[in-house]
Amino acid sequence: MNAPNFDNIGSRHWYALRVKSNCEKLVATAVRNKGFEEFLPLYRSCRRWSDRLKSVELPLFPGYTFCRIDPDFRLPILTIPGALNFIGIGKVPVPIDDPEIAAIQNAVRSGLPAEPWAYLNVGQLVRLDDGPLAGLEGILIETRKQYRVVVSVSLLQRSVAVEIERNWVTPLGADRRPLSIQVPWATDPLVKNRPV
Repeated sequence: MNAPNFDNIGSRHWYALRVKSNCEKLVATAVRNKGFEEFLPLYRSCRRWSDRLKSVELPLFPGYTFCRIDPDFRLPILTIPGALNFIGIGKVPVPIDDPEIAAIQNAVRSGLPAEPWAYLNVGQLVRLDDGPLAGLEGILIETRKQYRVVVSVSLLQRSVAVEIERNWVTPLGADRRPLSIQVPWATDPLVKNRPV
């Protein structure tokens, strides 16, 4: 079944399609074979097998692939084995801003190394897992090449802003437990533990 012919190309937007774990490539191929535009950003990672190291391509957004569609014609995609649902509010898919997809596409095309990374917001509670301040918790106050974290001493009612390396930070939830996303390198023995 081919995708419908659109008279108005402006009715098509990018949407995030949630898929079963490890089915990203199969679903992306099936979406393309049905005549829809798809985008599955990948990155290269080294994996250790019992007898060798192997470089493999993995999804930058595990559990998701992107589709450019008119949301009224999404049913053929949802019937693909491994496709779960479009991300949205209730059953209404919410489009992703074109500049965000364009930025990801440009990053992938650039050939520069890329990898999944925790999404951090200014004001978010974080824990430092590496470096001389390992174990401290604070609030992220600024992001740039390095992060700036505020570490507070409640008893003294004083705070200190410290610049730290990006890979030292783990985002925490309100219950002070690490927020985690499913990323393949989180258990990779070759790669130093990084925030997830």
